[in-house]
Amino acid sequence: MKNTYFKKVAVACVATFAFIGIHNSTVEAITQYEVVNVESLVDIGQAYGPIMNELNQENNQNDDQKEIILNKPEPAVEQSAETKVEEPATSEPETAEPEMVTPEPAPVTPAVTISTQEKDLFARLVEAEAKGESYEGKVAVATVVLNRVDSPEFPDTVTGVINEVVGDAYAFSPVQNGEINKPASDESIRAVEEALTRQDRLNDCIYFYNPEIATDSWITTREVVKTVGNHVFAK
Repeated sequence: MKNTYFKKVAVACVATFAFIGIHNSTVEAITQYEVVNVESLVDIGQAYGPIMNELNQENNQNDDQKEIILNKPEPAVEQSAETKVEEPATSEPETAEPEMVTPEPAPVTPAVTISTQEKDLFARLVEAEAKGESYEGKVAVATVVLNRVDSPEFPDTVTGVINEVVGDAYAFSPVQNGEINKPASDESIRAVEEALTRQDRLNDCIYFYNPEIATDSWITTREVVKTVGNHVFAK
């Protein structure tokens, strides 16, 4: 009866260790030992002492392996193509737009071609007739001279128009009194150059006069087109 009791106790201990299942390899190790008949607890200790020591050593080894596994550094994870942060692409420098260069206007070909000597005579007449007038007034006087060149009522050259004699006097008073012999100013020279391009013909005016000092009543009967400064321009 007593032997049967201790056998049951030994079997129960073995079953308990198997149930706890510390490690699968431990269970396999237990199943490799035979059941020993024991008479007392002391006999159980002597019979199963080596088994327990072996199990403890295996468990300690398993724990060390677990620590090594747990402490093993994780491998560096490479950034995938999706998570990899791309550095911003360096933008190309903006190409400066070429500076627009405004072409210089082509020189205007004069509508009337005159010699250098004739041009000097022309500028001296303008200076004498429009002295004290604005640049616009000087251009207007020069335009009247050119309109007379084009008109069938007057000579067909600049020199002929300037030196024309009407009755017993010159048509232009500066020719009569000698003022035309004085040199022309730069402004009068430029006025002649501009008038020669014929950009504004003053509606073909062929007369001009100063109403404050005019003595010929006939000139005042002409159709007035424009007034510039002290001069009235008429047809």
